[in-house]
Amino acid sequence: MKRVVIITGAAGGIGRASAKIFATAGWQVVGIDKNKKIDLPGVVHFIQADISQPDTPEQILDEVSAQEGRLDALINNAAVQVCKPLIETSLSEWDLTMASNVRSAYLLAVAAHPLLKKNCGAIVNVSSVHAVATSPGMAAYAASKGALLTLTRSMALEFAQDKIRVNAILPGAVDTEMLRAGLCRSNVQEENVEDLIRSLGARHITGRVGRPEEIGRAILFLADTEQSSFITGQSLIVDGGATAKLSTE
Repeated sequence: MKRVVIITGAAGGIGRASAKIFATAGWQVVGIDKNKKIDLPGVVHFIQADISQPDTPEQILDEVSAQEGRLDALINNAAVQVCKPLIETSLSEWDLTMASNVRSAYLLAVAAHPLLKKNCGAIVNVSSVHAVATSPGMAAYAASKGALLTLTRSMALEFAQDKIRVNAILPGAVDTEMLRAGLCRSNVQEENVEDLIRSLGARHITGRVGRPEEIGRAILFLADTEQSSFITGQSLIVDGGATAKLSTE
């Protein structure tokens, strides 16, 4: 029987790439997104839902249990990004960020726990390098990703008795719609976005920004107990070496 994985934010750049990578590796992929289903290679079971709503995760897990019969990994990838100075961030924007990026992971982890326990499964929370080193105008996003990183450690400790591993991925700059939208937040002309991406990439040790599939492969590694059975409570930074470099260099 195929292993089953839930990937939230499946319609986004990292989610879409991860779904394809898991499917290629032989997993049954359940994709969740608040937007309507579009072309999502690898997703065999799609659920349109807002996972930050209190009752939604339990409904999703009931559906997965009924249709798939098992769950081996949960990838908490869904996120929103508000790019504003803190004093310009509204309460509704703050609450939306925390609900989408942190509350949804908590709710889904609790709802998924019984199924994951049966198969000694794994949880991978997609945090961000903004959890450890951030930029001006990213306060709400950075705070939410920092909270998710701490939540990962707490989950790992509490779920260890049930043989559920919990780790976090911290992507750096990855060429996704979210990155491009963030680069455009200062009313930059669309035709200049490619130049901005190249300039951003040049500041990395690798000389470029990341590709979504590179994050997806790292997620698969941490989700697959055959590959990472002795890793839990950890954070894997995948950022092209960006955080290894002193800002003064």
